[in-house]
Order: sequence, then structure tokens, then C-alpha cells
Amino acid sequence: MNRLLALFAFVILGVFLYILASEIGAVDLWVVVIFTALLAGYDFVTSSGKRD
Repeated sequence: MNRLLALFAFVILGVFLYILASEIGAVDLWVVVIFTALLAGYDFVTSSGKRD
């Protein structure tokens, strides 16, 4: 259940970041959005598999 909720939050974050970057369109913002998505993805993979 934790992994499913984390996946849902990751998808919502990705949608928000995509809308933000596509509306503004600056290259610098796209770099920050991609870096943010990579960090969130890394955190999802490394921490959501742990059992509490």
C-alpha cells in the first residue's frame, strides 16, 4: 500500500512539474524540472520498498 501511494504521489508531482514547465517554456526551468523528477524517482525507488 505504501508503494502504491508513493507511486500516485510521484505521478501527481510529474504532472504538476510538466504543466509548470510546459506553460513557462524556459530551458532553465526544464533542466530544474528534469533534475527534480530524477531526484524524486531515485527517492521512490530507494525508500518505498522498505517494510515498516
